[in-house]
Amino acid sequence: MNTNTQKLYQQGVSLWLDNITRKILDNGTLKKYITDLGITGLTSNPTIFDNAIAGSEDYDNAIKEAGKNGLSDEEVFFTLAIDDIQRAADLFHPVYEKTNGLDGFVSIEVSPLLAYDTESTIEAAKDIFKKVNRPNVFIKIPGTPEGLPAVEKVIEEGIPVNITLLFSADQYISAAKAWLKGVEARAEKGLNPDVKSVASVFVSRWDKAVEDKVSKALRNNVGIAVMQKTYVAYLKFLQTAPVQKFMNQGVFPQRLLWASTGTKDPKASDILYVKELIAPYTVNTMPEKTLHAFADHGESDKVMSRSDAAADTIFQKMMACSINHLALAEQLQSEGAEAFTQSWKHLMQTIKEKRSQL
Repeated sequence: MNTNTQKLYQQGVSLWLDNITRKILDNGTLKKYITDLGITGLTSNPTIFDNAIAGSEDYDNAIKEAGKNGLSDEEVFFTLAIDDIQRAADLFHPVYEKTNGLDGFVSIEVSPLLAYDTESTIEAAKDIFKKVNRPNVFIKIPGTPEGLPAVEKVIEEGIPVNITLLFSADQYISAAKAWLKGVEARAEKGLNPDVKSVASVFVSRWDKAVEDKVSKALRNNVGIAVMQKTYVAYLKFLQTAPVQKFMNQGVFPQRLLWASTGTKDPKASDILYVKELIAPYTVNTMPEKTLHAFADHGESDKVMSRSDAAADTIFQKMMACSINHLALAEQLQSEGAEAFTQSWKHLMQTIKEKRSQL
């Protein structure tokens, strides 16, 4: 196994791949990433599937076959996506077993069009999970104000959830509380309260958003500072009495996941958001380019501080630049939801066009 990725895992970080395509499933690349690079999970989103389907002919035959059954474009997509997710979940199932069901998950997202529709999100999550029919699958639900009540209900149903599109410590805490409420509801019903979850906090979009608003010294430091504040909030949450009470009942606490960890600035380190976000009981999901870079020249000696004092200094400098981090976090979440919606619409159009051509 690769030494650099192995050292990162030994620090308590799970390496997940932020990508899925039929090609890497068919040609053995994903299996090789598991055996050679030690990745223990995988995430997907509408943009990833959009790029995979629009940018290749790998799905054309499946689109043609699925289209014969009178399915809508959305139903055709989920037929393709669920097949990919099932195959990936099967590859990661040994990890799932080895870690007592903590790791080895793959993620599939509900339609981004439902980001502000609580009830439809709940029904979609239940439907997708039933169709995938694998225990090591996360249903991705956005951490929007409308998404979080859905998270509670879906957790209550016993369905693992990846709460996505989080951008701050405050948004993380709201997501963590949603998971906890779902766990509490199961316990009150006498059900097994151990329902796995991750809270996905996006990193690089912070630095992209402020790159023209901050000094050169602050560039590529804002995202890490926000994550440091989030990590401290995470540690405090894990130490609360309600969480520890359920840990005593056999519950694995929700894990913090670093998302959007590909470096956007070509002048910055290509492993910036991996080497700076090393902390036990966390997940780092990274694009293939970042994964290969870390395997080649990764650094894993520096572990995140359990104090947010340095982050406070960065926040003060942000305020001096007239940047309100709370307002910007809401903006980034809204923009993230809109970006996924646009990818979804483009994806549906791609499937529609391919169906007509095929």
